[in-house]
Amino acid sequence: MTRPTARVLALLEILQAGGTRTVGDLATRLGVDERTVRRYVAHLADLDVPVESVRGRYGGVRLVPGSRVPPLMFTDEEALAVLLGMVAAGRAGLVTTSAVAVESAAAKLRRVLPAALASRLAAVLETTGSTAAPRAPAGAGTATLLTVAEAARDRRPLAVDYTDGRGVPSARTVLPYGIVAHAGRWYLTGADPVGGGVRALRLDRIETARPLPGTFDVPAGFDPAGAVLAAIAGAPRRHVVTLLVDGPADPVRALFPVGLATVEEDAAAPHRVRVVIRAEELHWVPGVLAGIDRPFEIVGPEELRPLVRALSQRLLAATDSTSSQVDGTPPGRTAFR
Repeated sequence: MTRPTARVLALLEILQAGGTRTVGDLATRLGVDERTVRRYVAHLADLDVPVESVRGRYGGVRLVPGSRVPPLMFTDEEALAVLLGMVAAGRAGLVTTSAVAVESAAAKLRRVLPAALASRLAAVLETTGSTAAPRAPAGAGTATLLTVAEAARDRRPLAVDYTDGRGVPSARTVLPYGIVAHAGRWYLTGADPVGGGVRALRLDRIETARPLPGTFDVPAGFDPAGAVLAAIAGAPRRHVVTLLVDGPADPVRALFPVGLATVEEDAAAPHRVRVVIRAEELHWVPGVLAGIDRPFEIVGPEELRPLVRALSQRLLAATDSTSSQVDGTPPGRTAFR
């Protein structure tokens, strides 16, 4: 590839990054004079690349917004990252429409790639499986997601029509701090300027969202993901399980699935932490408690105690079984070594 051709492609790669670039900046980055930059821009236009010049104080050169992605500007790694990202988002349920949209977008991208690269990527997609079961689409509308994301970026309050988990609709105002993807769903986390405190709203339950006048500041060090997990763990449920667990908060917190429990220091017992798990049903809780590898005490509820005793009896019965052979292999089965 000749140096002028390489520089034209380098110019296209710079413009592909987005924004308007001054001719002087482009000349510096390409190592040529400004007149040569203008000639390279003309070459791109001759190749039907949608490039335009912007006049004015902040003018320069840019690609026309919304133009088609030039296929030559994808490296193998970039193209693979885009396609696998589409597939992963679809399997995780984070698409805002349906899996059909993901398949359509991936097919369009493959069509504009060089044939050799498209064939190699197709081989990856056709032969790759996943151990995780695919999730249904999260249900959050594309328009809602984009509106909320822009408001969070621009620090604009939002007026939303929302239906909670009990089916109760409400109109509320929220200061959007960030968006979080968790367990196949999109969440908006932010402050409630009327009721106070931080809220987490599922995007698929937002009927409408529109930005309001004004701006706000996000508290320093605010953790959107942590706020969503805390809101999920603290959501009202039929049963409230309370434990006192030996050890500091961080190691104890790591014993539970993400978003399942809240862990707080206990002033009355400095060597312990208080763990709260909220659940609609209790039948699965003993299995979680069995994984706690340190001393703990069940504070409540009383309905949990017989369930834990029943699990412990089943575990003891399994260890006392005499029906196995001496080598530990159940009758009728072959031991492989």
